[in-house]
Amino acid sequence: MNAPLPGLPPVLALGQPRLTAGFDLAARLDRRSHLAVHGPPAQLTETELTTLAETVTLRGRGGAGFPLARKLRAVGLAARRRGIRPAVVVNGCEGEPACRKDAVLLARAPHLVLDGALLAAEALDAATLVVGVTRRTAEESVLEALAERGLTDRRGRTLRARVVRLPERLVSGESSALLRAADGGPPLPPGRHAHASEEGLGGAPTLLSNTETFAQLALAAHLGADHYASSGTAAEPGTLLLTVSGAVPDPRVVEAPSGVPLAHVLRSCGAGPDLQAVLTGGYHGAWLDAPTAYAAAVSREGLASCGGSLGAGALLPLPAGTCPLGEAVRVAHWLAAESAGQCGPCRLGLPSVAGALADVVSGGGRSALETVRQAAGAVRGRGACAHPDGAARFTLTALSAFTDDLAAHVLGGGCGRPTLGALPLPLAAGATEGSPESGERLAVDWTLCEGHGLCAGLLPELVRLGPDGYPALAEAGVPTHLRGRALRAVRRCPALALRLDRELGREAGQGN
Repeated sequence: MNAPLPGLPPVLALGQPRLTAGFDLAARLDRRSHLAVHGPPAQLTETELTTLAETVTLRGRGGAGFPLARKLRAVGLAARRRGIRPAVVVNGCEGEPACRKDAVLLARAPHLVLDGALLAAEALDAATLVVGVTRRTAEESVLEALAERGLTDRRGRTLRARVVRLPERLVSGESSALLRAADGGPPLPPGRHAHASEEGLGGAPTLLSNTETFAQLALAAHLGADHYASSGTAAEPGTLLLTVSGAVPDPRVVEAPSGVPLAHVLRSCGAGPDLQAVLTGGYHGAWLDAPTAYAAAVSREGLASCGGSLGAGALLPLPAGTCPLGEAVRVAHWLAAESAGQCGPCRLGLPSVAGALADVVSGGGRSALETVRQAAGAVRGRGACAHPDGAARFTLTALSAFTDDLAAHVLGGGCGRPTLGALPLPLAAGATEGSPESGERLAVDWTLCEGHGLCAGLLPELVRLGPDGYPALAEAGVPTHLRGRALRAVRRCPALALRLDRELGREAGQGN
């Protein structure tokens, strides 16, 4: 079952489509078809645009949920105070394997996103527009859309527009990593925290928000506040884009009104009635047990009220036949390997969290469980970005959601179920250039290993020392960005016991 999501999953609209309007007519809405569906773009002043965003309670759709009106106001004030023209940045970098909504928008409705971004750029008198992406399909679609509008990065233009492509990694979606890459630096979060609205792209005040946020802004301007608020809840008007995968026949991107019952979304995507739980908000999100999930409403407020998270809109129902804690171990190892490698609490702490959780599943008892809680608590609030906080939340809510399974692993011989790989992760086998995984996996020749421990020091994201002093390897494959250090660990193994193996099993069939 361990298969990655398709680059562009099919789209399902529950109710009247808005963001996905016209998708039944064309695979991609070019400029002409976009105008036929959505009409000409609106033109609003900075005050009018800020008031509109405030009236419809528009919040960022990338995970943090920050009010857009506050960002608009802060950027405008900073630009006037400093006497400098600001920038607008669209964050379309989806590095998480469970999210595809922004990829679908950029590939199929790029002009709707640009309508919102240009609306903000004109209102703020911005000098620069940047769209950050991680996938080739999104890059090509946005470049074509910019060309259709006559927008370029040439000097002398009133507004210079360009696309920046980052590696397909989880940390690429962190806003400061995108700004750093757009300024020519490495696509990694910097060590210092700064507000983009004060000092962002090139040091200028910057309005930075998620792809869907700009598309929603364009819709609100086109429809008007009252019509926009005719869908969704009073507190969170409008529709939401969701990526639904896991225990469904086919992953889908779903547009639904805010406040729709989670049970209705799951049934509409083909999820069966015998689910164990639902992971809400993706791999930085939170687990809900099945009864809680079936009673939840899909909105930021509705999910938060029952311990869930809307996050970036990913929903992953978990089937009954798999070990839920084993699934959590797979993802925890992947999260550890996705570290930018800059912060000790992240680079060293997340592998400790994943390893301790693996010990729990393997029968490590109460001491292993206590180690998980301590390790997860130790990384929170101590990173250059939100990655360690999200990984800790994922792990700790798994312990809360699967109490019966946890007791079976801690006190008995386990839950008796295999780990099926129901949660999507990048597939190493057959990996291509630019793929998050290298197509290789670490392995140990136990007849040679002498427990020197050097590999754990060189590659803590994928190797740690077990209680006996011998290496314990992560279940995740080797990500491309860690391959160099993995090779170094292999070469420096004093006993020549560590090696990198190609993952041929999934290409040829697991039994061959």
